[in-house]
Amino acid sequence: MERRHLTSIRDLADEELHQLVERGAWFATAAARGHQPLAGHVVGSYFRATSTRTRTAFASAALRLGAGHIAYGPGDLQLNTGETVGDTALILARMLDALVVRTAGDPAEIRSFASQGTMSVINAMSSDEHPTQALADLTTLLRRFGRITGLRILYVGEGNNTAAALALALSRYQNVDFCLCTPPGYGLEPDIAGQSQRQAKEHDSSLTETHDLATAIRDADVVYTTRWQTTGTAKHDPDWLRVFRPFQVDEALMSAHPRAVFMHDLPAHRGFEVTGAVLDGPSSIAFDQAENKLHSAKAVLEWCLAVS
Repeated sequence: MERRHLTSIRDLADEELHQLVERGAWFATAAARGHQPLAGHVVGSYFRATSTRTRTAFASAALRLGAGHIAYGPGDLQLNTGETVGDTALILARMLDALVVRTAGDPAEIRSFASQGTMSVINAMSSDEHPTQALADLTTLLRRFGRITGLRILYVGEGNNTAAALALALSRYQNVDFCLCTPPGYGLEPDIAGQSQRQAKEHDSSLTETHDLATAIRDADVVYTTRWQTTGTAKHDPDWLRVFRPFQVDEALMSAHPRAVFMHDLPAHRGFEVTGAVLDGPSSIAFDQAENKLHSAKAVLEWCLAVS
């Protein structure tokens, strides 16, 4: 049986990306209740870094779709005693149909897990990219607006793995304006920015980066931020917090975009990247966004195991 991996948004053709987002939105409807295409399959999850939403979403998705689920924590596998990732992957592939992996570290490790040919591997976050977050975010946009084409999105904060996945995904839709406003020195990695800008041009969209909110896009449909201290990372600049302070999403910023909804990949650090008034306010869809991780995870598992 064919097995597909999702190690990066770059693994997906445009049509596959769009279909996964649409399928995620479908899984949120009443029509999807009781749909169990993964009956007889077993899904593993291996999380070396903390996770509330992604880990719960994939475990719940596997069970709700009829699969069995096995969870591994950071100290559970013989990787800790020196077994190679390649050998571990070969063993797991003889017993599992899919493995959801969060390392928060070197993306090469995810690719090593995917080097075997019989077990699907899903990147639940590595240092360079968070592809399943982007799919959940686009599912959220589709459910909220009924479209992704033509949206204007302002991202405020660090150009981290969430921002990278969003750039790679949004740039493959028509007429999307995606503006990232990041602190100096904390923008997208050049290869991510370059590829995303090329893709955006092909789709009559735009991807711009600025370090000053005064020059960011106006009248956005969405204002998006993430936690300044990305899971599993540390800032090398001891004065980094001062640099980030002007990039807080507060009531004043939201009032400059009166039609915008607010999104956050969570967990939130209230009073830092976002005020409590915004996170809990009427424009916030951050907790709907978190719920959509479950619906999107179902779409990802179904697609990876080629059972749709």
